[in-house]
Amino acid sequence: MEDGEPLHPLENQHIISASQFSQQTLQQLFRLAAKYESNPQRFSTPLQGKILISAFYEPSTRTRLSFESAWHRLGGDIMSITDRSSTGIAKGESLEDVGEMFNNYADCVVLRDIRKESLHEMMGSLRIPIINAGNGVDEHPTQAMADIYTIFKWRPWLLDPALPEHKKIKVGIIGVPHRMRTVRSLLRIFAVFPHVFSEVYVFNDQAEDQDDGEMQALRDKGLRVTTGESFHKVLPELDVVYINAIAWVGDGFETYGMDYQLNADLPFKKDAIILHPLARGEELSADLDQTPHNWYFAQARGAVFIRMALLTCLVHRKGRVLDVV
Repeated sequence: MEDGEPLHPLENQHIISASQFSQQTLQQLFRLAAKYESNPQRFSTPLQGKILISAFYEPSTRTRLSFESAWHRLGGDIMSITDRSSTGIAKGESLEDVGEMFNNYADCVVLRDIRKESLHEMMGSLRIPIINAGNGVDEHPTQAMADIYTIFKWRPWLLDPALPEHKKIKVGIIGVPHRMRTVRSLLRIFAVFPHVFSEVYVFNDQAEDQDDGEMQALRDKGLRVTTGESFHKVLPELDVVYINAIAWVGDGFETYGMDYQLNADLPFKKDAIILHPLARGEELSADLDQTPHNWYFAQARGAVFIRMALLTCLVHRKGRVLDVV
């Protein structure tokens, strides 16, 4: 019999940060995601009669479509907004008032916006759960969930709470934590499972602009984080290489770290995997796509099932799925 107890805290819960979860809740959520992934046609009705508002006020392909795919696969209905100029916000309506109206129309909201504050402004009036799908440069918690879910699929034994030192992994993250929401959320979810990592290296070309307070907070949770090392020196030791080069800022984006371009000629560890939140640019060469190092497409696929699992729990429908084989 499946243990649904660790999932109870997710019911009607706002999803704001990758650091808000316990190990137990995430592990059970990953089990539910794996259940969906192993037999996606089996569960087509758990969200029947439920409505999702997909509000993306910043450009998105993968995140918006994977949330909408997740909801559709489970039998729910969707109302989608992709342009704030087509809403009352363009006429000066406050996000608090928008949230109050959303309570009447749907059972859950997924919001992406260019401003960090938008999420919290809307939350104040919501009585239905909201999921942070990226709020400016702040966080992107469900991307981090998909990232670490991919790592645990690659090496399931990493979930062992008594993991011996020689089985722990070294991860290299190419990105700027305080300017890239995916990188910040990834580090925060790593800190929920600090026993998994022998070392986490952060590489970027912004050494003079590191957020030392954020790094220290991660270390205080037991995560071994190192900055300032040479990427090319450490690369042959890394089990996982995570790269991102884009930070969304205001109405546009900034590119960082073009000194760190990954291609098939680099001396990767034989069984190392590469992760990338996508979309990619020159930082990730297509010549890696046909190599065993490519786990970034599996990462994108897995995000659908992670979001299916999360959405099921938020709207009180896990009872329709647990113990169903």
